[in-house]
Amino acid sequence: MTVVLAADETGVLARAAAALDQGAVIGVPTDTVYGLVCLCSDAAAIDRLFAVKERPAEKALPVLLGDVQQARAVVEGPLRPAARLLMERYWPGPLTLVLPAQPHLPTALTAGKGTVGVRLPAQPFLQALARCVGPLASSSANRSGAPPCATAAAVLEQLESRIPLLVDAGPTPLAEPSTVLDLSAAQPELLRPGPLGQEALAAVCAVEEAVGCGTTRQRGRPRV
Repeated sequence: MTVVLAADETGVLARAAAALDQGAVIGVPTDTVYGLVCLCSDAAAIDRLFAVKERPAEKALPVLLGDVQQARAVVEGPLRPAARLLMERYWPGPLTLVLPAQPHLPTALTAGKGTVGVRLPAQPFLQALARCVGPLASSSANRSGAPPCATAAAVLEQLESRIPLLVDAGPTPLAEPSTVLDLSAAQPELLRPGPLGQEALAAVCAVEEAVGCGTTRQRGRPRV
C-alpha cells in the first residue's frame, strides 16, 4: 500500500529522505508533473525505478538537483557557455539540459550513452529533498507509455502499491514535462519543446551565435 503524505506535513521531508537512503523509489511533486525518484548513485534503486514504471532499459533517466552546485556531482568537465547561461536564465524551472556524464554514474542511469539530463525544478519540497540526500534519478510518475500525472490522485490510479511513499503538494503548476535540450555535442539539439517551446530554441540559438558554437537542431518529442 502506498502511504500519501502532504508536502507541508511535519516530518515528511525526513521521512522521504530516510526512504531514499534505504533504497526506496518514491513519488514526489515537481513543477512540471509528478515524478518517481531515487538516489542517482544507487544502482539497485535505479533498477527498481525501471521496474515500477515498466520503463525500457535503453531509456536513460534524468537527474533532479537541489541547487546548481549539485550539477558537479553528475556532469563531467567544465560547463560550456551555453549551459551556464541557460541555467542562469531558466533554472529553477522546466528545462532539462543533456550534458556529458560523470563516468562513475550507474550505467542504467545513463543507458550507457555517456550523457545525463539534469534539471533544477522550481518546487520547494523537491529542492529541499535533493539538498538533503543528493541528486535524484527521476522519471515521470506513471507507467511507461501512459499519460504523465499532474496530481497525486492520478499517480495512485497508475502506481498504487508500487511505491511505498507519495508526497502530495497539490496539482503541479505546469502539468507538462520539461523542455529537453541536448548540449552534449558540438551542435545543440532540441529534443522536446515542453513548456518553454520555441522560446528555448530561440534562446539556445542566441547563445550559440554569441559564443560561436554552431547551429541548433530540433527533433521530435521522445519521453524522458
